[in-house]
Amino acid sequence: MARTAIIIGAGLGGSLLAHFLGQRGWHVRVFERRGDPRAAGYVGGRSINLAISARGLHALERAGLDAEVRANGIRMPGRMLHSPAGDTAYIPYSADPNRAIVSFSRSALNMMLLRAAAAHPTVEFHFEHRCTGIDEARGAAAFEFADGTRTEATADLVGGADGAFSAVRRHLERRERFEYSQTSLAHGYKELTIPPVAAGPHAPFAMEPNALHIWPRGGSMMIALPNPDGSFTCTLFWPFDAVPGRDDATFATVRDGRAALARFRRDYPDAVPLMPTLVEDYDRNPVGSMVTIRCWPWAIAGRFALLGDAAHAIVPFYGQGANASFEDCECLVDALERHPGDVARALEEYQRLRKPNADAIADMALANFVEMRDRTAHLSFKIKKKVDHALNRLMPRAFVPLYDLVSFTTVPYAAARERARRQDRMVLAAAAALALSVLVGGAFAMQALAAGLAAGSPAAAAPDAATPPAAPAAP
Repeated sequence: MARTAIIIGAGLGGSLLAHFLGQRGWHVRVFERRGDPRAAGYVGGRSINLAISARGLHALERAGLDAEVRANGIRMPGRMLHSPAGDTAYIPYSADPNRAIVSFSRSALNMMLLRAAAAHPTVEFHFEHRCTGIDEARGAAAFEFADGTRTEATADLVGGADGAFSAVRRHLERRERFEYSQTSLAHGYKELTIPPVAAGPHAPFAMEPNALHIWPRGGSMMIALPNPDGSFTCTLFWPFDAVPGRDDATFATVRDGRAALARFRRDYPDAVPLMPTLVEDYDRNPVGSMVTIRCWPWAIAGRFALLGDAAHAIVPFYGQGANASFEDCECLVDALERHPGDVARALEEYQRLRKPNADAIADMALANFVEMRDRTAHLSFKIKKKVDHALNRLMPRAFVPLYDLVSFTTVPYAAARERARRQDRMVLAAAAALALSVLVGGAFAMQALAAGLAAGSPAAAAPDAATPPAAPAAP
């Protein structure tokens, strides 16, 4: 008898999970509260372009869907930093020039995943169906259609993939001993656009296309990611409210497009000539909020499970939100295959493996916001990146920078963070030894640096290992 699944949410994670399960012969019904984007089309104005990296590409390759992303996405092997004076500085992400993250439209990727899942004869989609309740004992979910009619569905597996403000998770929050926290960032975001140009050194792109552009301004920043049509999707990150004693631009003080134009002429002067629709974009597009959500458990009653933002929403500053959701799908499907006929055991294993890694990337994403908006503008940041890349070239297995571990390998997030911490401690110790050797006139420090790093980093754990080690039990 075929196994059955209900997936609530037809976003990136929900559609990929439906595709994976459809490949494996599951009968899947996907319920989504919004309309069918295949009919309604995509409405822009509140999106952050995706940066697909090794983890996402690994999942898409397993799904047989990576070719389109590789062919139509735009490689970004580094950052392009824009100073207030309009000067630019390019910093590679990795010492290996072949490593790059890929800029890809969120809506295009969602459409691709949805169509792939819907192509399976055992997968069906139901749009404009809002989840109104969960019955744990029967494995049932209730839905209300746009016209007010109601329906109910039951299945062996019910996946809550309905985003940061998940209806499935709201039901779980009412259970005893369910742990939940939501932290909102003091900054919001607004989508803006740099359109294609007819002429110029990078035409149809107005700027270098193979880079993630960053305008770091201390308490705020703007980023821009390239699109295949030659445009850039820009995202402006400003505080919601003014901070006493600071003159930062905020969404509370810059109330309309004309005021935004004046502020851009001061803070982002090189971007202004590239943004002819700045005033209109600023007035038209809403301000979005960003949250970090943590909860536990992710799996209940032997058949309900949360994944993606419903389980672990993170801020977008490491570009790992979609990548982490795709890893959830892989981990869940693998657990189901390891425990055929025992969904409860598979879900328990899934949440035990994924929870520590979700917490780790949530912390790293918050820390990377500070790095992007504050530290990238400083000389010390550029020097550190050069040192990291030099050490990686000198000892490619013994020293792998954190950004490489997160973006260009599938080493579990928690293991990547711990390894980077060990490396940083060893580099600091070696730097102290170097300083001491200079003082005493010795010449042993560089040998100590190489020997210490080689001995202290587990070279046997190859940085591109795809199989995660057993994670500690989550709280």
